[in-house]
Amino acid sequence: MEQADGMAQTDFKGKRALVTGAGKGIGRAIAIRLANLGAKVFGISRTQSDLDSLKKEVPSIETRLLDISEWDKTREVVENLGPIDLLVNNAGIIKHTPFLEITKEEFDDHHNINFRAAFNISQVVARGMAERGNGGAIVNISSIAAIRTTAYHTSYSPSKAALDMMTSSMAHELGCIRVNSVNPTVVMTELGKKVWGDPVKQAAVLSRIPIGRCAEEEDIVNATVFLLSEKSSMITGVTLPVDGGMLIDIM
Repeated sequence: MEQADGMAQTDFKGKRALVTGAGKGIGRAIAIRLANLGAKVFGISRTQSDLDSLKKEVPSIETRLLDISEWDKTREVVENLGPIDLLVNNAGIIKHTPFLEITKEEFDDHHNINFRAAFNISQVVARGMAERGNGGAIVNISSIAAIRTTAYHTSYSPSKAALDMMTSSMAHELGCIRVNSVNPTVVMTELGKKVWGDPVKQAAVLSRIPIGRCAEEEDIVNATVFLLSEKSSMITGVTLPVDGGMLIDIM
């Protein structure tokens, strides 16, 4: 049975997409979904083994080994990709360190990867979008910690809050180039399972999520693909929590 037009599968045929942090976790899942939906996908990671695994799973994805904290090298690599229609700034790091123990190096790492690199890549990609005049869509993978922080997030939360404010500023300036943020709660990636797999630790989180479960990779992928698609053509500048209602908890 054919689906009604309003329920048709999202189609990215003819679109060129760039996903950072594509080697594992959420970024990998987004890259694979976009490729399966017809996009020409470029995946960036700083780990060659992850890129090799991604390429083996989906041969159509083109991979680039890159440390996106390197400003000039990153601009060179991204410029050489050619036109990009869809950008997902997914690469990020998180370290749980008490405020009084945070080093300059750790603070700089959070800022450079989570915010500065996304700014750099977005500027290159958005300039090309503006010159072509065909619009485009950018999604920044942020965090609910950008909106409501917790202990040991004093480097991480400000870096993601800066990313969210960049989203708003870019959307305001760029007009038909749509820019949005996706802000997940705890996500059960491979890393998430290691950090939150302990039943006691997970129970503390679940007690604050009305839906009663942590997010899965697919939840973040679905939100991202929606914001990249024409189905969200009137949406820009939003910060979209994918948190099962966690942010409405006031206790």
